[in-house]
Amino acid sequence: MALWDSVIAAAAARGGALIGPGRTIPLASLTRASCLVGRLDALRGRSAIIAVHDPLTAAVLLLELDGVARRMVLCTPDLPRQHLSDVIRCAQADVWLSDSSPESAPPPGVGLDFAVEADAEPVPLPSGMQRPVHRAEFQVGTEWVLLTSGTTGAPKLVAHTLASLTSAFADSRESTALQEGAAPVWSTFYDIRRYGGLQIYLRALYAGSLVLAGEAEATAEYLVRAAVAGVSHISGTPSHWRQALMSGTLARFSPAYVRLSGEIVDQGILDALRAAFPHAVVAHAFASTEAGVGFEVRDGLAGFPASLVGKSARGVELDVSRGTLRIRSPGNAAAYLGPGAPPLKDAEGFVDLGDRLKLRDGRYQFVGRGGGIINVGGLKVHPEEVEAVINSHQRVRMSLVKSRRNPITGAVVAADVVLADVVGSTEPATADRIRKEILDVCRTMLAAHKVPALIRFVPSLEMSGAGKLVRADDA
Repeated sequence: MALWDSVIAAAAARGGALIGPGRTIPLASLTRASCLVGRLDALRGRSAIIAVHDPLTAAVLLLELDGVARRMVLCTPDLPRQHLSDVIRCAQADVWLSDSSPESAPPPGVGLDFAVEADAEPVPLPSGMQRPVHRAEFQVGTEWVLLTSGTTGAPKLVAHTLASLTSAFADSRESTALQEGAAPVWSTFYDIRRYGGLQIYLRALYAGSLVLAGEAEATAEYLVRAAVAGVSHISGTPSHWRQALMSGTLARFSPAYVRLSGEIVDQGILDALRAAFPHAVVAHAFASTEAGVGFEVRDGLAGFPASLVGKSARGVELDVSRGTLRIRSPGNAAAYLGPGAPPLKDAEGFVDLGDRLKLRDGRYQFVGRGGGIINVGGLKVHPEEVEAVINSHQRVRMSLVKSRRNPITGAVVAADVVLADVVGSTEPATADRIRKEILDVCRTMLAAHKVPALIRFVPSLEMSGAGKLVRADDA
């Protein structure tokens, strides 16, 4: 069944809306309006590049095109234009969907059949006109294509189906849980064209409403608007949440469910969110564009219980036998697209994420990925492991650990640290005291070669469009 059939059939009964910074679109109103008036039939069976900058318009287009287009390629606004031609060729795209943004024009000479400009506001359907009926004999099984978020080279194109994208919440138990009481109002710091944001978009459409962040909306403004809209369920990366904690606006916000994913979740950020939202469920999930959702943990502790390894009731299988996390599940993507694309799964049907694990007291902790390792005199240091220790200090909000050249060991560990309260913290005596306290914690919890040789206090750290810290190996 297409997304349209599932969502619109229930919208009249339960309500629900897509809520942007300046306007709201009730889901039920889309039975009488469209961003693509008179053009849906022409898009049937096409491979479409969705290059719309406005998040609310993009949200409507995804809903309208599932079951119509053969393939939808979800381009984020920050995708470098030099990669567009490769994306179009790999997707065998023949349609370009854009809005009125100047940056949304298709690149020249890529062989697109035609371009369609979407209306920013759904236009009422003419009298007597009906949108295409999504009956089974006519319905197209749409492929949803997401782009990996790496910033080096051309992104990979990851092919999903609606079934794989919704596998984490499609079973009756979670559907029932989501629909108990008032319909939830979802929101996310993620762009909905990335895997983490798309998960929240789909959850909201199936059961509730969605508050969308504006394309260039400041964190504080977005959180104030989310609070006014009554957001009850919200997600983001740990870096998103660290920015939110520094925004000074969380006191007005009282969600029932707070979710973290996309980066390693350390104990410091879990404790900070539990203190900020004492009445909320604070959960962290492991998910990736290729592997889908692996698990969700709600016990307030970093890492995940060893009991999750193996096959779960919903068919997700976790394997750690090779030292990295591998996932085999109905939520796995189907393949990478394009000529010469590498296999997405290994010979056993697992997606290997490359995230390295360490078992401690019956719980697996993430220590980092294969890339970005710092080599200190032949000894390996995972930056994320050191960051977790630094972030456990009560005065620290976030940190970035990186390599610094050293003539003796080749490299040493250095850290840029953002403090939770910068007022007075930059005074030399105060800064020296905090630096010493951080180093004392590191010396207690880490091997000597992992202890930072240099700690620098900075006002902020750079984040990627995916809401993750920008690391040297991503640059």
